[in-house]
Amino acid sequence: MRLAAAALLLAAAPTAAQASAWTQDKGRGQVIVKWEDMRATRGFGPDGALIDLPATRADQTLGVFAQYGVTDRLTVQFKGDWQDGRDYFVDYQGRGPLELGVWWSAYRDDKTAISLYAGHADPGDGRNAGYAAPGQGGGDWEVRGAIGRNLKGQGGRWAPDSSFVELQAGRRMRAGLPDETRVDLTLGGHFGPDWMVLAQAYGGVTDGDGARWLSVETSVVRRLGDWHVQAGWRDAVAGREFADSRGWVVAVWRRF
Repeated sequence: MRLAAAALLLAAAPTAAQASAWTQDKGRGQVIVKWEDMRATRGFGPDGALIDLPATRADQTLGVFAQYGVTDRLTVQFKGDWQDGRDYFVDYQGRGPLELGVWWSAYRDDKTAISLYAGHADPGDGRNAGYAAPGQGGGDWEVRGAIGRNLKGQGGRWAPDSSFVELQAGRRMRAGLPDETRVDLTLGGHFGPDWMVLAQAYGGVTDGDGARWLSVETSVVRRLGDWHVQAGWRDAVAGREFADSRGWVVAVWRRF
């Protein structure tokens, strides 16, 4: 029973939520290189209850995320990663999906931004979907909307000087795998000019009563001129046919 359930616990790696509601200015951009080291000894079974895995699941990912402003309203986005993982059933290493898409700014003022995204992903040898075996799946299309809002500072010694909230909702149409609906939430607080705290949640569900996931991540970002260094912790808090993964996330940002 456990082995059969564990075969389904191929966790979906959440897409890193970025503040993409605010598109890049023309000629400006950013590159983020992120290292993720996730481990799981338990997983959420078909009924959502936690069960022990027959062996520790380990997933390590080195990813690149880049954006560039073609115009003030149109931003090109690229995502790709290299994966190295193992569980009771398989050891694998290889390139993950490569995704290229565009964000279009539908509305923006001093406080609020609304943007729409469309992109296509080319499959790799790694996990193209976390709930599928390495190499499974074909080319994917994704459409997504994002709304962001700048908030005033709350005042006080421990309150942020300013903050923002962003909500993204997307639909991923997969070839050879179930389609997905995804929702990502980001809360950010700026403490002075050089520090930022992020709280993020990544959720999704596949069609056909399949896998579900909800992971939360908290991180701190330190600004060093045009460079930023990020360190945080991610934890799966709920799911179905999804590994109870947790681990460190470290990233370096470069804006230009």
